Amino acid sequence: MSLTEQLQEIFGSRFKEQEPMAKHTNFRIGGPATWFVEVRTIEELQHAITAARDAGVGFFVFGGGSNMLVSDQGYDGLMIKIGMRSYEIQGNRVRAEAGVLSSALARATANRGLKGLEWAISLPGTIGGAVRGNAGCHGGEVKDNLVQVEVLRGGKIVELTNEELGFAYRESAIKHSDDIVLAATFELQETEADELKSQLDHYLMERKRSQPFDAGSAGCMFKNYDIKDDEELQRISEKVDLPLEMSKSRRLSAGWLIDQLDLKGKQIGGAKISEVHGNFLVNPGEATADHVVQLIAFVKTRARDEYGILLEEEVKLVGF
Repeated sequence: MSLTEQLQEIFGSRFKEQEPMAKHTNFRIGGPATWFVEVRTIEELQHAITAARDAGVGFFVFGGGSNMLVSDQGYDGLMIKIGMRSYEIQGNRVRAEAGVLSSALARATANRGLKGLEWAISLPGTIGGAVRGNAGCHGGEVKDNLVQVEVLRGGKIVELTNEELGFAYRESAIKHSDDIVLAATFELQETEADELKSQLDHYLMERKRSQPFDAGSAGCMFKNYDIKDDEELQRISEKVDLPLEMSKSRRLSAGWLIDQLDLKGKQIGGAKISEVHGNFLVNPGEATADHVVQLIAFVKTRARDEYGILLEEEVKLVGF
């Protein structure tokens, strides 16, 4: 039985061939995946991976499509979308499957008077991606309240503790392995639900004020930059006036850096640097992946030439 026939048999209408990835990414960019499935159980995920491996076909697993840029040529393999979206709250613990939207979990836990995930209300994407990249905003990060993660490793389910995940700024051990996040468990703190709901409203208003909503994007394109030592701090300070907070924390906001380079509004082809937030590269409607990649390279070159800073993408490039 061919791979197409196997996937058709297992997934029915959730299997597609030559599926445009622009339909599945927040950038609204991306050519066709040769094969595409949405999995709703761990068993379906295992079946999809086994079928791809037996056929000698590559595969890529993703969740919300919020933090990825797929090439214009698409992906010559099997795209697997995680559609496992259940969560369960018991006491002050919540276990969420990888496909649960981070913002939905933030809302659900706040409504139950559980504090610790309210920062995620303005986070695009799913819990699986958030864990993998130790996502964070508004002063919170995934690692702060995470207790345990379940991953698929070599076809088997493995449980990992917070300490085993090697969390750092936008980093985890999962990023450097073939592990696939299946679910995550968080331990939260009980408090007044009304207080948390007010906090959610505040974060959402802040997001609307400071981020673009009128175009496709993958959120923040670059990681903030960590200054390595006193010598580098001195060198950068001689080139640009650093805000006191950044100087003290030794972490430079990528959006602020791009603003200092006077690049807001810069456009290559259909891709543009947002005029609202410098770390958002946006697709107003006609951008291609090639345009975005060229714009990424332009920003990185300017940051290197002007300040000696090597910016690193936060967004995953797929099919390049």
